[in-house]
Amino acid sequence: MEEQGKQERREDIFSKVVRAGKRTYFFDVKATRTNQYYLTITESKRRFNTESGKFFYEKHKVFLYQEDFEKFSDGLETAIRFIETGEKPVEEIPEEETVVPAEKSLDVNFEDLGKEESNT
Repeated sequence: MEEQGKQERREDIFSKVVRAGKRTYFFDVKATRTNQYYLTITESKRRFNTESGKFFYEKHKVFLYQEDFEKFSDGLETAIRFIETGEKPVEEIPEEETVVPAEKSLDVNFEDLGKEESNT
């Protein structure tokens, strides 16, 4: 069973460690079984357990897949720019995501679906 657990774990293709004060960030590139790359970002903080009198590491992990890189990067850049400048970005809503306000919504009768129009 232990062998299977080791096989399930993905080897790192590339790793970058960033030490930042009390936190350490790990950026690990891994590959899926179909050899597609993805990124894991791990935040590790050293904590002290007062009951046991020992240190332990609290870890938080994010998995980021290649198809999401551009959107993630854009969101991260926008958030950092806001923190640095205080300027809120103007959000553009793509046309396919435009929401119709309730007072302008269409009245749709699902019973009419599939029936031929008699006004043709």
